[in-house]
Amino acid sequence: MAELCDLSAVEMRRLIGAKRVSPVELLESCLARIAAVNPRLNAFVTLAAERARQEAKAAEAAVVRGDALPLLHGLPIGIKDLEETEGIRTTWGSPIYADHVPAQDEGVVAAVRRAGAVVVGKTNVPEFGAGANTTNPVFGPTGNPFDPARICGGSSGGSAVAVATGMVPLATGSDTGGSIRIPAAYCGVVGFRPSAGLIPSEKRALGWNPLPTFGPIARTVADACLLLATMAGHDPRDPLSGPVGPTTLLAPQPVDLARLRVIFSEDLGFAPVDNAIRALFRERTRCFASAFAAFEYRNPPMERANEVFEIMRAVSFVPRYKPFCDQHAERVGPNIKANVEQGLGFSLADVGWAHVEQTKIYREFVRLFQEVDLLICPATSVPPFPVKQLYPTHINGEPLRTYFHWFALTYGLTLTAHPVVVLPCGLDPTGTPFGLQICGPRGADRFVLGAALALEQLFAADPQMARPIPRLAELASSSPSDQERKL
Repeated sequence: MAELCDLSAVEMRRLIGAKRVSPVELLESCLARIAAVNPRLNAFVTLAAERARQEAKAAEAAVVRGDALPLLHGLPIGIKDLEETEGIRTTWGSPIYADHVPAQDEGVVAAVRRAGAVVVGKTNVPEFGAGANTTNPVFGPTGNPFDPARICGGSSGGSAVAVATGMVPLATGSDTGGSIRIPAAYCGVVGFRPSAGLIPSEKRALGWNPLPTFGPIARTVADACLLLATMAGHDPRDPLSGPVGPTTLLAPQPVDLARLRVIFSEDLGFAPVDNAIRALFRERTRCFASAFAAFEYRNPPMERANEVFEIMRAVSFVPRYKPFCDQHAERVGPNIKANVEQGLGFSLADVGWAHVEQTKIYREFVRLFQEVDLLICPATSVPPFPVKQLYPTHINGEPLRTYFHWFALTYGLTLTAHPVVVLPCGLDPTGTPFGLQICGPRGADRFVLGAALALEQLFAADPQMARPIPRLAELASSSPSDQERKL
């Protein structure tokens, strides 16, 4: 079922620049793929097909005229439905905003448009991005491209599914506790959470909070770099943003794995991890550990990360969502209510303690990366579970602390403010993708991406670890399930 839409974004852009592929042809290939597999998966929830066709025609005309072409010229892109898009419905997965159409693009969307991307539509999310199961009362669930009965992860689940199946070559994501990394892992694509401040946000309510960030979702590391180079930049409205030369991100730093010192950690020393995932992680890392100059299995010092993240998360959730709980209680889902209720139980002393402890974790990671070059751990603690299950309540028979405790592996690294790539590493025993988190020094985003590129090339030579491909023909021919929604 290989089509034009299955090419890498880098190759698509090269062919457009060489006048060998028209942006119009490329868009139609993507729209055909959406028509074929989206009814089964529900990744795109709002399409802007006619507007996209007009943009693709304008992009084609620019190529014919010989205009200077920006980085993403003519490339179709999916935009996560937490990001405001001028003239295209943006719902945040909430019934409160089911018919909301913004008057303007927010900064990150405007940036990819300036870079020439053609916005195809909006990709599905959990309600207000809360939780790692992409389902909401407006559009319903998004299925995993390798098993639609299982979750695809979240909150950037629609974006990851759309990229994995070739509906679009690139999609935007955002990540607080793992919202880029979990769906990337479950869908077999590349997701990147950059150093705090590299991608600016003028919409972040708590401007000094380093937990939430935007990031790219793509099928390869090189494609992720292409999108990152357009998302990164400086916006003085974001107090964490600083001057950056985004074109330097286009090419990852060349990295020789044989010169690197690496530590492997099954659980970061605090996260609940299913025993089958632990065993798979040990098995896969033994397959490539010898590629490094030195490696060892040990945990970073972050024993109090659960408590720290719970409080830090509440600091942003309470002011943002308590008004919704007060004014629209019947239209707010259980995840949001649980976060607000938990947050109201914390004291000012708790908040102060959490900020101090997060700073300690950050500084411990700074020291860690003076000793080693990379930390590698699993991206997810359990295999994808049924879409009807909002979240797991137990791991290895032990009860979990909160509805989001099961993704402690990702939110632990969020607390460090260091860059993290998720790289596909074959399939797990359930037949769905398995992903690794690769974390490196703060601000060394090009280096971390370069290491991921080197590992990606290493994995590609091994069928057990290479990026898995969904069975597109089966998705296209299967009967639509209750996940199907009209666009």
